[in-house]
Amino acid sequence: MHIKKAIITAAGKNQRTLPLQTLVDRDGSPKTALTIIVEEVLKAGLEEICVVVSPGDEAAYRAAAGVHAGRVQFVEQPKPQGYGHAVHCARDFAGGQPFLLLVGDHLYVTREAKNCAQQLVEAARGEACSVSAVQATHESKLPYYGAVGGRLVPGRQRLYQVESVLEKPTPTEAEQKLIVPGLRAGRYLCFFGMHVLTPMFMELLGGALAGAGPGGQLSTALNQLATRERYLALELKGRRYDIGVKYGLLTAQLALAFGGQDRDEVLSSLVEMMATREE
Repeated sequence: MHIKKAIITAAGKNQRTLPLQTLVDRDGSPKTALTIIVEEVLKAGLEEICVVVSPGDEAAYRAAAGVHAGRVQFVEQPKPQGYGHAVHCARDFAGGQPFLLLVGDHLYVTREAKNCAQQLVEAARGEACSVSAVQATHESKLPYYGAVGGRLVPGRQRLYQVESVLEKPTPTEAEQKLIVPGLRAGRYLCFFGMHVLTPMFMELLGGALAGAGPGGQLSTALNQLATRERYLALELKGRRYDIGVKYGLLTAQLALAFGGQDRDEVLSSLVEMMATREE
């Protein structure tokens, strides 16, 4: 399966300014969150990138893409009609081909030689099917994420056959419908904010838009996908950081700093800060 395209959604009402924020990356260079996400995609070997934005935001996002602006196309979501609708706005860009989908308010950090996007893309190519990145997540975080139920693929580690998908399930719903053998009690496979999806998904998403509320469009289509063709979930070797939650930018910045060349310096500064009390 040849995957060369990536779609990044950044049109959400509470998301629009987040990818424009500046952080210091693992190499110590100031970059916008959008630039860090775009570089995640490029390092995975993808060639074409589309960012879905709100009307009037293209200029700010083009500036935020910096040196990579020439590699990025932009599509507007005319009205705020949900995440799934934003993805569907890029259907012409996808052009009936598989694509990598990311959200503009998440950053991904790993200590592995291959970044998170590369791990996922390689898995999808090898399995020749849709693969969603997931992270084992405590049930207290279920209100923030979609989650999947399924079971390990025989003979594989961290790779699951998806059987069901629910959007922001309650703990009771998760316990009844999303149990995954082998996970610790009280933990579920929640979405990582990164998927590789086949053309079938975009077709199903178009149908889901007519029948699901804004919060369930994507999960409805993914749940249908699990019944139509092979659909897997992969626990990546890395962590996602939602920069849209309280202290999210701070947490993401610390994760980047701890995973980079200035780790010791940052740790020393934090220890000194915690040890210092105002008199």
